[in-house]
Amino acid sequence: MVDPTSDLEEDVDEESAPRCATCGEPALGVGRRTVTWVDGVDVEHRHFCSQTCRDDWADERPEAGG
Repeated sequence: MVDPTSDLEEDVDEESAPRCATCGEPALGVGRRTVTWVDGVDVEHRHFCSQTCRDDWADERPEAGG
């Protein structure tokens, strides 16, 4: 898998792309969204293929009450 904090350009194939946390599709292209937070000493990332999937996500961040 590619670095989840990198700028995912068109040279990333679907197999290497992070998966959408909502629907499981590859999170690629201009509609891609990423949520990042720190949980203790760990950095967590959730990737989304679109703003719709981001909006539909059952937010699991501690401060979000998840």
